[in-house]
Amino acid sequence: MRAEVQNNVEAIQKSVALLKRRVDWETASHRLEEFNAMIEDPTLWDDPARAQKLMRDRQALMDAVEGIETLERETSDNVEMIELGEMEEDADVVSEAEAAIAKLVETAAEKELEALLDGEADGNDTFLEINSGAGGTESCDWASMLARMYVRWAEKRGYEVELQSRSAGEEAGIKSAAYKISGKNAYGWLKSESGVHRLVRISPYDSSARRHTSFSSVWVYPVVDDNIEIEVNPSDIRIDTYRSSGAGGQHVNTTDSAVRITHEPTGIVVTSSEKSQHQNRDIAMKALKSRLYQMELDRRNAAINEAHEAKGDAGWGNQIRSYVLQPYQMVKDLRTGFETSDTGGILDGDLDGIMASVLASDASGKSRADMGED
Repeated sequence: MRAEVQNNVEAIQKSVALLKRRVDWETASHRLEEFNAMIEDPTLWDDPARAQKLMRDRQALMDAVEGIETLERETSDNVEMIELGEMEEDADVVSEAEAAIAKLVETAAEKELEALLDGEADGNDTFLEINSGAGGTESCDWASMLARMYVRWAEKRGYEVELQSRSAGEEAGIKSAAYKISGKNAYGWLKSESGVHRLVRISPYDSSARRHTSFSSVWVYPVVDDNIEIEVNPSDIRIDTYRSSGAGGQHVNTTDSAVRITHEPTGIVVTSSEKSQHQNRDIAMKALKSRLYQMELDRRNAAINEAHEAKGDAGWGNQIRSYVLQPYQMVKDLRTGFETSDTGGILDGDLDGIMASVLASDASGKSRADMGED
């Protein structure tokens, strides 16, 4: 077997070993038996919330075990095919099996990353907010570019994207936009994007073709599901209605259908501007609960808390990532040092690599903290 193929096999075996440690492989089958016994309890659904959590936990463990077993089985099968092909001098069989192993390396790496998404809310849907910062029209245009980037990323992963609210820029782009993105681990993936994003380019709005620097902020909050209880005191909120702005729809600019909810103790403001005022109240209240829940997560997680405390204005000193289009092409994440010259791919939603670098870095930091290292 060629050295490259042997290295691929060893990489898969290393990923499998890491996955087994994360799932506590020695006890996995026993825990599945316990889950199976519990779901047969006729009183289980007397407590729907507990039953739903148990079913989700069971399915997650089953998926993890099946994924590990599949990786091991397919790797072994293809190694045998290579050995058989080499014995019979069948180059086509060898080539096909080698390609399958190369694909398994990618699958194993992806499963490693998914295994990192084990936070309390990582599996939830998410709210994504984008706000233009310092830079006027340039910043509004940059905010619209970011919005497109995240929508494209979500669509490539098969996620559902719902526009919650949008405020247009005076000349171009957007001042702000809020989306709900639904799909497996949507929050777990996107949480790495919270922070200020900086763009450097030749301005299309500058007749002198000078280089401009623009800033926009991105903030991500998990959608609070029925298993997370968030109490909101009615006396703590102020609900305002106003006329929705934007194109299309008979209700637009004719009825006060849009809703703004202000949470007085924290100063959090959420909005929704669908056609139905009732729908907007429901959407805005869910968004508020998600923001409040995110604050609680921040208190528990020092790293995330530090990022949010440093949120500040969308400008110098609060950046997580730079996108440079002139005088050279580069996207660099300032937290991990991840760099790529594929600016077109990034802006078209190819974000998995850069997100993965942050997830891996966070996991490494947590591991060092667990071991008592600085």
